[in-house]
Amino acid sequence: MSGYHCKHETHRLGDSNFHIRSLLDKMQYDDADGAAEAAGISSAAWPLFGLVWPSARMLANAMQTQDLVNKRVLEIGCGLGLASMVIHKRLGDVTASDCHPLSDAFLQENARLNGLPPMKYQTGHWERENLGLGLFNLIIASDVLYERQQPDTLSGFIDLHSSPQVDVIVLDPDRGNRNGFCRKMQERGYVLDMQRAGLHQNTGEAYKGHFLNFRRGYI
Repeated sequence: MSGYHCKHETHRLGDSNFHIRSLLDKMQYDDADGAAEAAGISSAAWPLFGLVWPSARMLANAMQTQDLVNKRVLEIGCGLGLASMVIHKRLGDVTASDCHPLSDAFLQENARLNGLPPMKYQTGHWERENLGLGLFNLIIASDVLYERQQPDTLSGFIDLHSSPQVDVIVLDPDRGNRNGFCRKMQERGYVLDMQRAGLHQNTGEAYKGHFLNFRRGYI
């Protein structure tokens, strides 16, 4: 029996409803086997993967209309993987990745709740080797710049798993590490087009943030 509690919610993304099993709140924690600690996840950070964040909803909504033709897609730091689920429902070739030991189980359960087949998942730890993850020509993420070291580690991880021709979309809720990340990506040869995100979520709640759109390998 798990030592954490869950809830079920319905989220409206574009024209579709998605039924999501998430953690009850930020107070949940269960790492009896030490898997999260081994992955470098503190007790305070443990529940963050299992909550539905505003930026995750905004990115998932944007994926309703994203061009997926001939794209191999990777969502990094996916958490509950809302954006990946939207792409999966659209029959896109998407792999969700996260370093949390429970992310895959929640992802597969949420796919089942929405009548979808199992989703592709790979462990993705930004500071370690990720054998078998491969290369992608569309990489997406939301709200992944919340620690000081992340501009360097995240840009390196993205570069390692980018195809020669690649688009990268990072939705950032205007955190303080954004400028450092953009600088690191540009140093690695990615061209930035930053655009303000919508001012409101599907729920009507206010939102503040920017889409960081990077490209490399295009003439």
